[in-house]
Amino acid sequence: MEKTLAKLDGTWNDIEFEFTPHKESGVQMIRLNEDNFDLLENDQQSVNGMFASRYLATFEDRITFWNKALGAIGEIVVVVGEVQRQWSFLENLFIHSDEVKKELPKESEKFIGIDKEVRRVLKDGYEKKRCVAYCTQEWVLPSLENV
Repeated sequence: MEKTLAKLDGTWNDIEFEFTPHKESGVQMIRLNEDNFDLLENDQQSVNGMFASRYLATFEDRITFWNKALGAIGEIVVVVGEVQRQWSFLENLFIHSDEVKKELPKESEKFIGIDKEVRRVLKDGYEKKRCVAYCTQEWVLPSLENV
């Protein structure tokens, strides 16, 4: 267990998101590459298996941390992907279309707030770069779920 936990520390504290620029918006879109996503799933299974160990008490704090951290990474990767898809579609309509702004002024105004929040959340991910540092912040998932 100690070796597995040390491996998690060494691996996941260095894993970074990949970023791609979104058009000319200045926003960097976040994603976890496929190899790291597969690693995430395998490491989540390893950590879950540790909860059944008779040595759990010795490593419980670290196991609990990695269980929460890896779970948060998995959940945030899925949610941020969906938010980015929806935001990029709506951003094109509500920010770049004068016709939509005229036809739907209330919705356009509401989207300006959503746009600011999405940009803030994605900017923080780009600045943090590392999955664990970004995804273990308590505010990230609720912010993504509320936009």
